[in-house]
Amino acid sequence: MTTHASAPLTAPLRNVEYRVLWAAEAISSAGDQLAKVALSILVYNRTGSALWAAVVYALTFLPALAGGLGLSFLADRYPRRVVLASSAAVQAVLVGLMSIPGMPLGVLCGLLVVVQLAASPANAAQNAITREVFEDDELYLRSQDLRGITTNTVQLLGLAGGGLLVTAVGSSWALAIDAVSFAVAAVIVRIWVHDRPAAGGEQTTWFGATRWVFGQRRLRVLIALSWLVGLSVVPEGLAAPLARQLGEPSAAVGWLLAADPLGFVVGAYLLSKFASAPTRQRLLGVLATLSLALLALFLLRPNLPVALVLLALAGAMGAYIITVTATFSTWVPNELRGGAGGLYRTGLRVAQGVGVAIGGVVAQATGSAVTAIALAGVAGVVLAIPTAFSWTRVRHAVAADSGL
Repeated sequence: MTTHASAPLTAPLRNVEYRVLWAAEAISSAGDQLAKVALSILVYNRTGSALWAAVVYALTFLPALAGGLGLSFLADRYPRRVVLASSAAVQAVLVGLMSIPGMPLGVLCGLLVVVQLAASPANAAQNAITREVFEDDELYLRSQDLRGITTNTVQLLGLAGGGLLVTAVGSSWALAIDAVSFAVAAVIVRIWVHDRPAAGGEQTTWFGATRWVFGQRRLRVLIALSWLVGLSVVPEGLAAPLARQLGEPSAAVGWLLAADPLGFVVGAYLLSKFASAPTRQRLLGVLATLSLALLALFLLRPNLPVALVLLALAGAMGAYIITVTATFSTWVPNELRGGAGGLYRTGLRVAQGVGVAIGGVVAQATGSAVTAIALAGVAGVVLAIPTAFSWTRVRHAVAADSGL
């Protein structure tokens, strides 16, 4: 059902449930940005070891991957409001314990693992509830635009001021702020989000959604489109060596990191304002290919201003991922949406991690971050073109089945 093709970007905020879900995510995301910076500074100051700092950063990533596959089904088996509020409450308590000054490093790492595991069913429940809130496809897509813009804006603010704030208040207080953000999220979700019965119930099985998703060709193609982002994020992992190769000061690292999310925010806004849901679906393959083709232009050895423009434009084209995610969620039955969303999110994060790792290996082997980024773009275009054609065939097949 699509009735609000001209709805403004802020239209979803008129819905009280979505407004609460959006606010809860924004608040906890801001707290998480602080916590990541705080943990890195805390561990490095205490151990003086870059390895330990890297290990702790990895612990903000790896458990979420396992949880995304193994725990997301809880958002189908149990009422989603309960899952979301309970997960946020658990995270508030655990991060609160992490904020205690002098907490042993091993205990800190253990708590961090559990915090990240608890995030998986929460994310699955959040995504599934949002789809339930909106019956209108256009409003739902705009709700995802708003989420994407908010998340990337929070990321930009974290890059701009996270380190300064942690330095000002201290690591323990920054973690305490993160704990409070989770507590606030738990309370407002519990009060204002409707209590719905479990979508899947007792018949929900572990990995049942995963088996169903991979049996659907149209969903496999959407997953393939999402995995292309793994090559788009290569510049993020190479920001420091790229700045050095361009002969720029350390401050340029922040600019290079900020270019992509800034472009993403602009791209998401423009797509939301000027393109309907069907139009955006038609453009998916084109935008995915262009986002990678812009990285391939690093073959021309750009200077810093040109590099920033290319990265920002690539980020703007990369806003196609919002439509991919929204379409995936719409095409999955409600009773499987939590587990399927966990699979999708996990695959996306793995693709990003693998992409950054491969980019680092190529940069090390070639001695050039510019070359590694360009090769990621070339390889991405080679993969994106057949994926785009597959998407066109799938989209036409779905339209034919729907009688459109």
